[in-house]
Amino acid sequence: MTGLPLSLRARALLALALAAAVPPLVVLGVRRAGLEAGTALAAAVLVMLPLLAWLSALWLAPLLRLSRALEGAVLSYRDGDFSLNLAPDGPRELAVLTRLHAELGLALREQRQHLAQRELLLDTVVQNTPVALVLTGPGGRIAIANLAARQLLGDGRSLAGLDFAVVIAGQPEALREALAGEADRLFAVTLEDGSEETFHHSTRAFRLQGQPHRLHLLRRMTRELSRAEVATWKRVIRVLSHELNNSLAPISSLAHSGAELARRGDTARLPGVLASIGERAAHLHGFLSGYASFAKLPAPRREAVAWPAFLERLATLGEFRVDGAPPAQPGWFDPAQIEQVLLNLIKNAHESGSATDQVALRLGLQGGELCIELLDRGPGMSEAVLAQALLPFYSTKRSEPGAKTGNPGGTGLGLALAREIAEAHDGRIALSNREGGGLRVALTLPQPRAGDRSP
Repeated sequence: MTGLPLSLRARALLALALAAAVPPLVVLGVRRAGLEAGTALAAAVLVMLPLLAWLSALWLAPLLRLSRALEGAVLSYRDGDFSLNLAPDGPRELAVLTRLHAELGLALREQRQHLAQRELLLDTVVQNTPVALVLTGPGGRIAIANLAARQLLGDGRSLAGLDFAVVIAGQPEALREALAGEADRLFAVTLEDGSEETFHHSTRAFRLQGQPHRLHLLRRMTRELSRAEVATWKRVIRVLSHELNNSLAPISSLAHSGAELARRGDTARLPGVLASIGERAAHLHGFLSGYASFAKLPAPRREAVAWPAFLERLATLGEFRVDGAPPAQPGWFDPAQIEQVLLNLIKNAHESGSATDQVALRLGLQGGELCIELLDRGPGMSEAVLAQALLPFYSTKRSEPGAKTGNPGGTGLGLALAREIAEAHDGRIALSNREGGGLRVALTLPQPRAGDRSP
């Protein structure tokens, strides 16, 4: 058939017209032949039945072919084969359907190819990353372990399908405890070759296809920590050298002046010279004592802390106002260490130039964590200072008028000590500028559930 194929409606109309026209013609022909009406009717029926069967088969043939083709295509799609196309023949409606089916197959093939490329890229990244990655599924079975994890935990052997608890049972104690725990931690391990390696372990639980899974990541931190340690020591040496020179140079000069006064017999001015030497020596002693106390910070001794007594004692040491009511539940922390943190923060707030009545302490509980905020209305900090203010030996206090921010006028340990104490409590500290001016220092400490508190 040339031109556009007939539609299903046109085919049906032609079949019905033919079926309606044939019986009268048969009856008319039989009657003209002189046969009776009953004979004519019987002849019409005998002619119509095969004709209807042939017309039905002719009309349904494209539908049956398309149905079988679609069945095969669906089975191919189920098996992941999207390459099967249907021949665009038959009525116009079926031709449109086959064309749409071909477009669907092309879209599915492109999506499958795109997903395969992304999966290949992801697998390449996972397998070649230096971070050891282990994904465990239901029952603690290992679903994925990359090359770094296999080398660290299985001497290069495949770990897929093995029980994670059995795999880590033979590992060093520190590594085994870290992998068995559910908290992020930094730890050191002595490997089989005798070298000591520092790792950071992070783990997260999630559901994948409705099943519980847990992801473990082990990152070697020895090089990074060594570089950070060297950078810290360099910074310490620079700060100590600066402070020692600032004190020893005047002491040397004053000692020389005192010796010269004594040689000339001018003893009236000696007490002032000796007092200046003592003042510089006391300053140097206090400076070194501050560094020593930072290095020897003891582990926190947590206990239940009643807010009224704690705030009353804190108010005798520094001026501030309490913004809002404190939580009804007692705090759970080392009161001496947190008191020291808050005293440093209050002192910094006053030294920033904030009005006394604008230095506020705000307490609250959020999601099982205690949030202690110290607010002021000083000048705040620049973005560069905010990024470094919590680093040890970085001071935001000026040593003299016109000195640049960050020069070692203070010891640079106040905020660093606050950070050290917060992290020793498994908490954190954050600094941010306030709208309208001023600084917000937020100290967040985890609080145990009721009835779950122990020293």
